[in-house]
Amino acid sequence: MLALLSHALENSMKMRELEQRTGVHREVIRVYLRDGLIPEPARPRRTIAIYGEEHVQAIAAIRRLQRENRLTLSQIRALMDGEAAEARLDAAAFDQLEQLVDHRTGGDGQPVLITTLEREYPQALEDAHILARIGILEIIETSDGEALSISAVHLVRIWGQMRKAGFDQRLTYSPDILGFYTKAAEFVGNWEAQTFFERTNERVTTREAADLIEQALPLMLDFFGLLRQRAFFRHLEKLHAGGSDRPPPDELPATS
Repeated sequence: MLALLSHALENSMKMRELEQRTGVHREVIRVYLRDGLIPEPARPRRTIAIYGEEHVQAIAAIRRLQRENRLTLSQIRALMDGEAAEARLDAAAFDQLEQLVDHRTGGDGQPVLITTLEREYPQALEDAHILARIGILEIIETSDGEALSISAVHLVRIWGQMRKAGFDQRLTYSPDILGFYTKAAEFVGNWEAQTFFERTNERVTTREAADLIEQALPLMLDFFGLLRQRAFFRHLEKLHAGGSDRPPPDELPATS
């Protein structure tokens, strides 16, 4: 315990430094603390509060969620507790939410029970098991039942919304078809990681690299999504015209 406290003090800051690092006024930071959005500071003495990098990262995540997704603090808190979003969120938002949960709980975020999804999505349990079988998500066993992380919950909700839109057994759609996406995601993610590493290694600091990633990933998701949409309609037009240039899934480039 003394070693942990010593390490925390060596990598710590007081409220004034936290304000300077984040650009957020102390009264706003206290609201974050009161609402349980960021972890409590270390208190070596009753009148001293010590903050660390986890507080800087958590505050930055909150500000991005507010700025990029127009979320209120109460909406952020509800999402951290596994409730459904009132509006469509960027994919990067769920990474930020999981960061907040991990910071708030010390890395052991409270998973969301699958049963809480079944009222809105009756086939949530079935879909979660299919997505787990093909490697898209992991089911967490808890004393209260099977559960999911925040981002995994969103994946199940997305497929539930697909079902409501008509992508169901009538069209022989099943989450099984999403197995192809794991190959595509691994290929794209591996290429992006290697390219980023080659161009930043020993050229920027770890903090600068993290800032670059935070800025670039949402933009690249939008960029790739637009390219994919254009390709989808282009190939669909070819199929309607009687052509077929669909490659089999095993022709996807290897990730090594």
